[in-house]
Amino acid sequence: MKDIIHLEPVLQEKIWGGSRLKTQFHYDILSSKTGECWGISGHANGTNVIKNGEYKGRTLRELWKEHRELFDNEHGEEFPLLVKIIDAQDDLSVQVHPDDEYAQKHEGYAYGKTECWYILDREPGAELILGHNAQTREELQQLVDAEEWDKLFRSVPVEKGDFVYVPSGTVHAIGKGIMILEIQQSSDITYRFYDYDRTDDNGNPRELHIQDSVACSMVPHQDPELDRLFWKEEGAVIERLIQERYFTVDKWDLSGKIERKNTTYLLMSVVEGSGFVKTEAHEHKLHKGDHFIIPSTVASYSLSGKMTVMVSQTTKG
Repeated sequence: MKDIIHLEPVLQEKIWGGSRLKTQFHYDILSSKTGECWGISGHANGTNVIKNGEYKGRTLRELWKEHRELFDNEHGEEFPLLVKIIDAQDDLSVQVHPDDEYAQKHEGYAYGKTECWYILDREPGAELILGHNAQTREELQQLVDAEEWDKLFRSVPVEKGDFVYVPSGTVHAIGKGIMILEIQQSSDITYRFYDYDRTDDNGNPRELHIQDSVACSMVPHQDPELDRLFWKEEGAVIERLIQERYFTVDKWDLSGKIERKNTTYLLMSVVEGSGFVKTEAHEHKLHKGDHFIIPSTVASYSLSGKMTVMVSQTTKG
């Protein structure tokens, strides 16, 4: 395959969701409680359908299983990364995700969930919960048992353009009014600490996972040190947001044309503006909200236009 893999987004309703995925990204949302767009996903809970080319109508999950040559012949049972856009009209639950070892032992799934967030938009005064104030696991358990949530959880303000790294074990919650692009391990395992006593459509309290949450949490919390690196190329300013064990994420701000030889497969999401992507096979018009993959079978490609593209890949070596 010498062309991009253009993906149909998967929309997910959430109790805390809103309608900005339609107003800002023009997706055909399910309702006014649409919380997530799974833009690049091979996960069983929501895998994208291919929109173009010889694999049109197939799913990314099928391609990963049957055509590993498109993905550097990478090993692993599951497509390794998942790229989402999240619209939090209300606060998300305070939660924590397991690491690989815990997920394999307790859930029988290959991956835990380390993730990162690029803040696309936020209402004035919006905050995240990021981390906790307990110094020992015993103190964590005591504060949870006493339901002293204000004392336990740590809130931090955010601005548009901020980048947040959330390794597994980090207590966290996306706050009301925040919209993010999330790049994560391809896992849907979430343990809830606290959910504001909300109920589901049937009036039942949403399930909490206190024992797993305490067991998985990083104690004490530590903020990761991040160095955001910038460099200029003809036609673009590129920022390396993170390079860690599971993924490498760059932000490309294009104001012209950038041409690249290709050495791997790349996940790309257009978060602002419009432009074009061109391979040996075809040229495609790109719009805000488009998600696509440049497979490793493409030898070279170019991007052009005035747009911001988030580029992620598995970290090699």
